Order: sequence, then C-alpha cells, then structure tokens
Amino acid sequence: MELGDISFACASSLVAGLVDGGVSHAALSPGSRSTPLALALARDPRVQVHVQLDERSGGFLALGAARATGRPAIVACTSGTAAAELLPVVVEASQARVPLVVLTADRPPRLRGTGANQTIVQPGLYGEYVHASFDLPVPSTAGQEAWWRQAAREALEAMATDPTGPVHLNCPFEEPLTPTTDVRPIANGVVEEPFAWPPRPAAELDPDEADRLAELVSGARGAVVFGGSPDHLSGEGRFWAELLGWPVLAEPTSGARLPETSLAAGQALIAGAWAEAHRPDVVIQFGASPTSRSTQRFVASAEHLLVADRWHLDPDPDRLASWRLAVDPEALPNALGRHPVIQGAGIALTGPRSKDEIEESWRGRIHPAPLDWTAEWRAADERARDVLDERMDGWDEPFEPRIARDTASWVPDAGRLFVGNSTPIRDLDLAMRPRANLTVIANRGASGIDGLVSTALGISVTRPGPVVALVGDLSFLHDAGAILWNASRDVDLIVVVVNNGGGHVFSLLPQRDLPEHRELFVTPHAVDIGGVCGAAGAGHERVERAPDLLPALDRAAGASRGIRVVEVVVDAELGLRRRAELRSAVDTALGGS
Repeated sequence: MELGDISFACASSLVAGLVDGGVSHAALSPGSRSTPLALALARDPRVQVHVQLDERSGGFLALGAARATGRPAIVACTSGTAAAELLPVVVEASQARVPLVVLTADRPPRLRGTGANQTIVQPGLYGEYVHASFDLPVPSTAGQEAWWRQAAREALEAMATDPTGPVHLNCPFEEPLTPTTDVRPIANGVVEEPFAWPPRPAAELDPDEADRLAELVSGARGAVVFGGSPDHLSGEGRFWAELLGWPVLAEPTSGARLPETSLAAGQALIAGAWAEAHRPDVVIQFGASPTSRSTQRFVASAEHLLVADRWHLDPDPDRLASWRLAVDPEALPNALGRHPVIQGAGIALTGPRSKDEIEESWRGRIHPAPLDWTAEWRAADERARDVLDERMDGWDEPFEPRIARDTASWVPDAGRLFVGNSTPIRDLDLAMRPRANLTVIANRGASGIDGLVSTALGISVTRPGPVVALVGDLSFLHDAGAILWNASRDVDLIVVVVNNGGGHVFSLLPQRDLPEHRELFVTPHAVDIGGVCGAAGAGHERVERAPDLLPALDRAAGASRGIRVVEVVVDAELGLRRRAELRSAVDTALGGS
C-alpha cells in the first residue's frame, strides 16, 4: 500500500467517524498538505463541502452551519499560518458553546522547530479555547486508520460534554500526499456502533430551592430578563407574564420576544426616568449577560437578582446576583408548577387567565405581582411602543433603529435573521417588535465584527430559504473577502448594510469625548460599497429614504440566488440627534405614569 493511499485511508476513516457523529457540513480552504483531508471530505457523499478562499471565512462559515443545525461542522485547512487564521472562530465557538471540529493538516513532527517551510507548532495552538486537542500519528503503515477513527470518536465525546464547544485535531502527513487509488478503510468485519450524542442531562431545583423560589416570587414586584440563548433552550415567558404578571424583557436572540408575552418597547422603558420609579424587588435573568447597558443597569437595580443559566461562561460578570442557579429556563416554572402550594391551588400553567382568576386561585398561597405593578408596566409599554413607531415612521431619512425594526418585520415566517455586533444588535433590541416564527442569531460569544458575513453564509447553506443579515458597514468591509468569493455562488443571502460612514457605535460610548474620536475610533471610510458588490458580482441596491427599505428587500428576495446587498445610507450625526429626540419623546409620554 502506497504512503499516499495510507494517508488517504486515515483521513477517510477520520471523516467517516465524524460524519457518523452528525457532521454534514465542512468548510475547506485550498492547500497542498491538506490534500488527504480535502479528498476524504469531497468523496464522502454525506458531507456538503463549501470551499472558501481564506481560512477565516471558512471557519466562520462552518460556525454558522453549526449554529443553524445544532450539530458539529468541520473547518479544514493546510499547515502553517493557515491554522493560525482559525483562532478567531475557535474563540467565538468556545465562548458561544458551538460544536466545531477544527482539522489542521500539518508537516510531520520531525520538522517542527527546524524552520521548515509552512511549519509551525500546531498542537495546542488554540490553548484553552478547545475542549480537546489531538495530535494524530503520522500515517505510515496500513491499519493506522483505526487510530484515526478512534480519534474522531474521542473528539466527539469531548465536544459533547455539557456545554458543547470546539475540538482540534492536528493531522500530520508525509509526502506523497495524493493517493494512487480511491482506497477506503477496510472494516475487517468489525461493525462499530455509531456515535450517539448523549441527551443533555436535566438540571432541576431541589425541594428546598423550590421553597425558596416560591417565597421569593410570591407577591413580588418582579421582572424577567431573557438574554441570548441557544435555539434549543426554552424561551417561554408566558408563565412569568400571565401567571405572575411580571414584565418580560427579551432580547431578540433569546427566542422569547413573542407577542402577548414580552414587552414591546422594553428598552425604551428601562432607559429613562420611568424605570427609576419602577425598580423591581426581584429580577430573574435567564441566559447570557444582557447586551445593552440599560438592561445591565436595570438588572443591577433590583433588590434581589436571581441568575438562572448553565450554558454561558458567566452570565453574571459583575457578581451582582444574590442567587445563582445552573439550570435551563424551564426549570423554574417546572419547579413552581410542581410546588405543593401551586398544585393545591389547582392552577393551570397553560393558557391565559384573568387577573381575578389568578388572584383568587393564589390567594393565601403564592401571589402574583400587585395589580398596579402589572398594569403600570403594560400601559407604559403600550405608550412607549406607540411613540417609537410614530416618531420613526415620521422621519424620511434612514434611522438605524428603524432599519433594524423594518428588517426584522420583513423576514418571512420561519425565517432566520443574523444580526451583527456593535450598533445593529443594540438597535434591534431597542426597536424590534415582538413576533413569532423568527429565529435571530448573533455571534455574541466574543462579540467581534470579524466573519459576520461568513457566519450568515454558513447559516444559509443549512436549509432552503433566504437568510437576512443586518450588519454595519465596517463589519461588511471586514469580511469583504467572503463577498468577493461567494457573491455569485449557489447561496441565498440578503445582506442589509447600514452605511453610516464608520464605527459610530463609539459615538454612543465615552470615547466620543476624546479628541482622537473620529480618526481612531469611528475610522471613517470612503469605500464604494456598490463598487465592491459590482466587482464581486453581488446584487446591490442603495437606499436613501426610510420608506424605500421594504420595497428594496422585496426586490432582493425576487432576484436570483447569490448574495444581494441592500445598502442603507445613514447620516450619523442626524442619527445621534434622532436618538436623543426619541428618548425625550418616550420620557415625555411616560411622564404621567
């Protein structure tokens, strides 16, 4: 058996083992040393291979596919600095708990530290950001494919630990790198059990914790905050809104911003003076630490903060919680639903109930919030929502929060919206109306602006139907390589680019007072986004009036597949004034509350 055939057999065995564990998408960048891996991926009919020009884009595409499916995806590359290009995506996958398999081809270990071409020390390259790192043996003799298959199983087992995360398999190969035949691993009569992902173990409250929770929530002027959560976690807020009468503030990425459940203008309510007069006794925070500073201040204002999350690295980085529970969101209503005082009251935990019914059922047991607390929040929320929409609809010039609101409302039912970091995700939090049948995804593990278009591309390849991405101009330009490479390929992605001439998120932060603010932080650019799209072969339409956005999105949806860019031009200085006007209008409307 030739050495190239042995290497291919080992790589094929590794890929087969990973595919048996649920992998169906792989991103691959060109390279010589990775030839055995590339052929193994391409020749396995169960894998969709997405060839990307650069490794960073490929890594984020794989990340998007893993996010969208909840199953591991592969990113594979050649040796040397190619492997180093994947560090940003490994960090994001680690922080965001995304199952990602990183396959790095390598020179044989004897060349490490010798100055050999395209050779760096790749084992351990990603440090503590991977669940496990494997430096596989150099294929040299027939039969070694069993070791490589076992490495796939061990990698899947490491990745499946709670919570999930990335793994790294370093794959060294000697030359020659090309096989002489399409040799596949021989089973030798051994039938291996396919890898089965273990069910996520339940985490429930014990009886003492349930008693403490019942005492904490009974009759309290409370509120619930849903931070970002993975899609498979419950984002149900009906229990808290309908049975306890608590306001529910749900970030768009939580899956809990639903009609009749969550506040429609929560950010507008808690950012001003009205919230100072309506401080909660108790806040229960589910999911990740809040994105916006106003929500962070609101959570910190509560007399008692309960944080319930076992998924994120640290949902309470400022150590404000008086009680921390490592459970998923449904564990708390489940515990209260089984609590003796609840069951004794005969309360149904599904379906709406009138205030009178709730109060009568819970009298002397666990009480909902005082009726004035519930009524004031609901009335204020309705007024704030009306003000937001009336003001934004009255402005002809594009305004970032309105762009976010209109884009989210336009996405078809069962659609997917990927939102960029910096300003877009905060504007969506402020302006998005509650709606069902929409999945909102963001890279909030490390919250970088790198690879955002590539991540949206990865989401788009997992199932039919368009994906809409909402990003800023700098994020778009940061990932321009993904546009140039993928614009005319068989993808289905609409990118809404908010072009305000630079990184104006810093105009909302203390850096705005620095004399170097514009040069060092805003970093204004003169890039013609339409020209970039034209060079790439991407569709492009420039929008300069707010009412023109939705028709432009309709036209983009009706265009042929590929990447279609809707560029919305924003006057950044006017936008700052509009934000202040909007804040003032909401405060005025709530002044009598």
